[in-house]
Amino acid sequence: MAAITIRLTMAQALLRFLDQQYISVDGQETKFVHGVMGIFGHGNVTGIGEALERSAGDLVYIQGKNEQGMVHTAAAFAKQHNRRKIMACTSSIGPGALNMITAAATATVNRIPVLLLPGDNFASRQPDPVLQQLEVQGDYTVSANDPFKSVSKYWDRIVRPEQLMTAAVQAIRVLTDPAETGAVTLALPQDVQAEAYDYPEAFFEKKVHYIDRRPAAAQAVERAAALVAGKSRPLLVAGGGVLYASAAEELIRFAEAFGIPVAETQAGKSALPWNHPLNVGGIGVTGSLAANVLAKQADLIIGVGTRYSDFTTASKSAFTNPDAQFLNINISGFDAVKLNGEAITADAREALKALHEALAGQGYRSGYGEAEIAGMKEQWDREVDRLYSAECEAGLAQTRALGVVNRTIDPSSVIVCAAGSLPGDLHRLWRAAEPKTYHIEYGFSCMGYEVSGAFGAALADLNREVYALVGDGSYLMLHSELVTSLQEGRKITVVLFNNHGFQCIHNLQRGHGSDGFGNEFRFRETETGRLTGSYLPIDFAAHARSLGLKAYKAGTAEELEAALLQAKNETISTLIEIAVVPGTNTDGYESWWQVGVPEVSVSGKVLSAYEEMKARIQAARLF
Repeated sequence: MAAITIRLTMAQALLRFLDQQYISVDGQETKFVHGVMGIFGHGNVTGIGEALERSAGDLVYIQGKNEQGMVHTAAAFAKQHNRRKIMACTSSIGPGALNMITAAATATVNRIPVLLLPGDNFASRQPDPVLQQLEVQGDYTVSANDPFKSVSKYWDRIVRPEQLMTAAVQAIRVLTDPAETGAVTLALPQDVQAEAYDYPEAFFEKKVHYIDRRPAAAQAVERAAALVAGKSRPLLVAGGGVLYASAAEELIRFAEAFGIPVAETQAGKSALPWNHPLNVGGIGVTGSLAANVLAKQADLIIGVGTRYSDFTTASKSAFTNPDAQFLNINISGFDAVKLNGEAITADAREALKALHEALAGQGYRSGYGEAEIAGMKEQWDREVDRLYSAECEAGLAQTRALGVVNRTIDPSSVIVCAAGSLPGDLHRLWRAAEPKTYHIEYGFSCMGYEVSGAFGAALADLNREVYALVGDGSYLMLHSELVTSLQEGRKITVVLFNNHGFQCIHNLQRGHGSDGFGNEFRFRETETGRLTGSYLPIDFAAHARSLGLKAYKAGTAEELEAALLQAKNETISTLIEIAVVPGTNTDGYESWWQVGVPEVSVSGKVLSAYEEMKARIQAARLF
């Protein structure tokens, strides 16, 4: 009996397929693909554009304003949904496609699923070379979409309409795999998008992808329990995998049962409320004093769902106890073996449950004194209070501004940030009271993620206020999706910290021997020929108003609090411009970050910084 078929263009078939994909986690079934965000050009408007107009099913179409921005939006949407719901992004051929690459890398580095559908060269080559085509003379199969290979977890080019079936199945496999997920790219030649094929109806049947929790192998748990049993000062490091696996409650039970302090990575922050007795704060380069002191003393680091970036490990200098070993719980074998650790390659929640049971059977308890962790936490809380109240003669300190924001907005609100000095201050100081309220992209630390990411978080979570905390440098790089937030009626509040430039890197530069060069937004002086004149007078509030937003300015703590309260009552996206004093961010707290310092320089300060770097490297772990 012949299979029942339906004649569709490749683009129409792709959308019909995506509209029928579902996932099931712990018995809860949800639609996987929410919709498509796109910007049309000649490479996709008459192919996937026609399909979106005429036959999108239940997929929502959102009009992007910048290709990189719309992919950041899609990534933030998926992140806020714990990777259980995604959006696809379509662009035209050439520059539109290439503009998505930075955001694709951001998604892949952070293990966040996004589906990219860039237009591509004509497969037939009849009009060759087509407008915006990249001609590689030595390999004519290469197009502007080949660079996506290096930033995608799966890449394919659909040069015949029937190829869609195997490619789409593989794409969804990767997108729904918690260990392998990231950006997936299906390059769609302009002509093939519009070519028809008799697709079997079975290809469009509802498909449920079951995300089964991978159990921990009994022998791996046995080895891990034996390792923990021989240690007295373990430290838990909660990574983003804790939240993605919905393992926060199990982590808390584990920590409480055995008296183990918990430090948080940027992605893992908010897994525990800030005031939990065992939450010692952020760890690493941007970590708290309590967490970093405990890290140096720890004889076992239990990493749960972390990929151990250099900021988490302070360039492998954070764990200096000669007896320190690592136990890594991760769904990804790639991450589980890092730092030469004992690995449990499993779902974080299932692994914690199994290890909990094994250790309880042995009557294990850590060796921390009854008041030790409480004393260190109390000391750090006093330091946060001090920084939140810091006075500065020159104006409003950044740490005080953060304190006002933290105190004024609703504890259930979501904050979004990615780059500059703000992620460091937020990791150290922000008091997150509820899970999924701390949304920081710090795997790629991509400037420009903040506004787009906030819009994505607002699309994902309709019941919370969403705040983009952004420096003036990141805002200038990418703010286009503010207009989309107005278009879609999804309010976000942008809290813009105006400190006249790239002050985070300015501080890093000066901390390694520089006098400060090229990082502040200043006029060029005729006498010196350098950018050392007065600050550029940029009115960000006026810019926001010109786009249709509400906008406020604040130069004092009192003005900021009033602006935040007014912004709460606004019904459309709002920007609050805060004038903060440059250099009033946090730093230090028993941490170090390795950056390349010149071995040869005419500056004695640079040479001194180089010698300090050498000494630090010698004290750090090699692998």
